[in-house]
Amino acid sequence: MSKAKRRTPRRRRIDYGILTGLVGYRLRRAQAAVFGHFLDSVGEHGVTPGQFGVLILIEANPRLSQSALAEALGIERSTMVTVIDRLESRGWVARKSSKTDRRSYALALTKAGAGLLARVTPLVRRHERQFNAGLGKEEKAVLIELLERVAAAAGRS
Repeated sequence: MSKAKRRTPRRRRIDYGILTGLVGYRLRRAQAAVFGHFLDSVGEHGVTPGQFGVLILIEANPRLSQSALAEALGIERSTMVTVIDRLESRGWVARKSSKTDRRSYALALTKAGAGLLARVTPLVRRHERQFNAGLGKEEKAVLIELLERVAAAAGRS
């Protein structure tokens, strides 16, 4: 069959049913799009959105404990241990003995971790500007407030 006579398959229109009106579904789709854009913007540095957030919190809160970090992020402490293990293996974070609690560790960025943040943060800021370009300053503030309210209503703020 010649190229001119070949038919391209028609895409079937998908009915999303109730999904189109579900906030959770829309949040998940938005998260996937934002994370994909983040990885396109920053991925060459090998850091994920979650890892970036952890590194920022450690930088902003010197000697933060793993437990306090897990609580701040709303994740299980055992999951936090795995995240910190990964960051430590990459040379970005160090665990140090806590001066106030012998049973816990205080977290600190290493020189490599601080250097990574210095390189990546401008890229993350650009990424934020790009995917927020369609929102005005007030709209962005309202969106952030609404997302906080959704998280609070779900008991995860």
